Amino acid sequence: MATGTEVVSDNGHGCCKKGPGYATPLEAMSGPRESLIYVTCVYSGTGIEKPDYLATVDIDPNSPTYSKVIHRLPMPNIGDELHHTGWNSCSSCHGDPSAARRYLILPSLISGRIYAIDTLKDPRAPSLHKVVEPADIINKTGLAYPHTSHCLASGDVMVSCLGDKDGNAKGNGFLLLDSEFNVKGRWEKPGHSPMFGYDFWYQPRHNIMISSSWGAPAAFTKGFNLQHVSDGLYGRHLNVYSWPNGELKQTLDLGDTGLLPLEIRFLHNPSKDTGFVGCALTSNMVRFFKTPDGSWSHEVAISVKPLKVQNWILPEMPGLVTDFLISLDDRFLYFVNWLHGDVRQYNIEDPKNPVLKGQVWVGGLIQKGSSVVAEGEDGKTWQCDVPEIQGHRLRGGPQMIQLSLDGKRLYVTNSLFSTWDRQFYPELMEKGSHMLQIDVDTEKGGLAINPNFFVDFAAEPDGPSLAHEMRYPGGDCTSDIWI
Repeated sequence: MATGTEVVSDNGHGCCKKGPGYATPLEAMSGPRESLIYVTCVYSGTGIEKPDYLATVDIDPNSPTYSKVIHRLPMPNIGDELHHTGWNSCSSCHGDPSAARRYLILPSLISGRIYAIDTLKDPRAPSLHKVVEPADIINKTGLAYPHTSHCLASGDVMVSCLGDKDGNAKGNGFLLLDSEFNVKGRWEKPGHSPMFGYDFWYQPRHNIMISSSWGAPAAFTKGFNLQHVSDGLYGRHLNVYSWPNGELKQTLDLGDTGLLPLEIRFLHNPSKDTGFVGCALTSNMVRFFKTPDGSWSHEVAISVKPLKVQNWILPEMPGLVTDFLISLDDRFLYFVNWLHGDVRQYNIEDPKNPVLKGQVWVGGLIQKGSSVVAEGEDGKTWQCDVPEIQGHRLRGGPQMIQLSLDGKRLYVTNSLFSTWDRQFYPELMEKGSHMLQIDVDTEKGGLAINPNFFVDFAAEPDGPSLAHEMRYPGGDCTSDIWI
């Protein structure tokens, strides 16, 4: 997915100009190998009074600067907490030759600012294009705490917002920006806002958008408190909207097996009416699907059992599934257990019956050398083996992941959110994040850490930073939606 308008071969019958991205997910798999990746890096909440920044990392193995940060674009403000990112235009605009994937959208979870970053002038050294100020957003929509952004085929950008300016969940909803990043208003119809906000994904052929539920910003920004779950400050619902009309049609209560449903993805094939959501606290992958009567239902597809542990804050430790993705051919699903420390690969060719195909430990609270130990059913204690990479002990747990277009390389960072990092992995405050690359066996299944790749954010010029979301200049399997 080259940046901007590109020439795509038309089945060998000459060439035709198209918009950004690819016509189909399968066509995207044969796109060029990734050579650059943009990573949001955070100083907010770390004690370092410097602006967050967008790092450009060289991921071309033939380059002399392979596995190194080659550019840093600092934001003009301090205290933003850059988090997730999206594009002004993606494969949903492939049929529009006038559209171009040029601007990376950076919502700031804490400050409420939204930055538009120009990646076209110099993809190796992006530049700031525009700042959408929180006062403008609040005055026109009442929305704050922006999180997920997706481009729409109309040219607009839609951003989920998790609350009002005071951190109340009841103020959440969906922000619309036009193609010039001016605030248009809310996307959803009045009175159709969800109880909690977080992530969303749309599947236009089914006229549907489904969003997930983290919690009230007033709660999660202070760190995780289990009592807040009982107090009703965290979500357990999926919200089913008509697309593009913005009417809340159905609310799916995931119950006690679906606490804190975070990342949500439909299968990439736009004709499919099924997808998954990762429920962090209960550590389940829940499958949602359309029923014969046109309504939507759900079932637990994968469960990660909590570990009985010693020397931790609770007697049992959830995996904490905080991110997942689906390969572009809809064959494999990958997810992380941020607290346990493993990355998993499942075959989902039968979405009702995922099959574990690969697992690798890249950190976590129960790795050898940690004070926390797991206890087996036989009462014996154990810890997992986590390899050192280039002499570095792996810290934190696997958090954000990104997959190459061909599905053969998985990139992993380890910061979740600065307040939660400080709570569960205080070492990240002192030593910062790192980024890994995992080789994927797409034939038989299997995962293996690439020993030649290690990006250490401990050594950044302004001090150790926290690395989160990753994006290629040409799009990927978590940014692009096909219509």
